[in-house]
Formats: sequence, structure tokens, C-alpha cells
Amino acid sequence: MNNTDNQGDVWEVFVQSKPGLPHKHAGSVHATDKEMALQNARDMYTRRNEGTCIWVVPLDAIVSSMPEDSGSFFEPSDDKIYRHPTHYVMPEGAKHI
Repeated sequence: MNNTDNQGDVWEVFVQSKPGLPHKHAGSVHATDKEMALQNARDMYTRRNEGTCIWVVPLDAIVSSMPEDSGSFFEPSDDKIYRHPTHYVMPEGAKHI
């Protein structure tokens, strides 16, 4: 997916703020290859030491469900109440759960 204005491909950026925490979507960058995408992501999203790890993913590699299909797509999980953390009390001091 190359833009006509020669900015390169679009890469989605995910940043991990601290070791052990999940990566969170930070935004997008344009780059011609993965190394440039990492450098652009570092320069754009971690200028003030906001992260410890960066993932960059080509936009065209991401597969997504469609919002209009959410009912039928996610419906099968509604009958599995054990998947929802409503049957136990979180221990005090538990982190990253």
C-alpha cells in the first residue's frame, strides 16, 4: 500500500510503556522499510522515554473484524460466563491482571 506522494507505506505503531505491560496502539508512521518504520516510531512516539519496546506492523498485514458484524462475531462468547472475572475477588496488590 504505497502512497502516491512517496511517503512510503503506512505502519501501525504499538508501544510498551514498561516491561510486563501490554503494548498499546500509539499511532501510525510512514516508512519505506521496517528499520525506517522503527526509527520513525521511536522519534515520533517515545521522545520522552515513554516506552521500553516498540512494535511496528505494516497496515496491510492487520486483519480486523467489522463493527457491523460484532453481534454475530462475538455472540458465541456470551454463554461462557466463566470467561468474565465476576466470580472472584481480585487479591489486593495484584498487578497487571
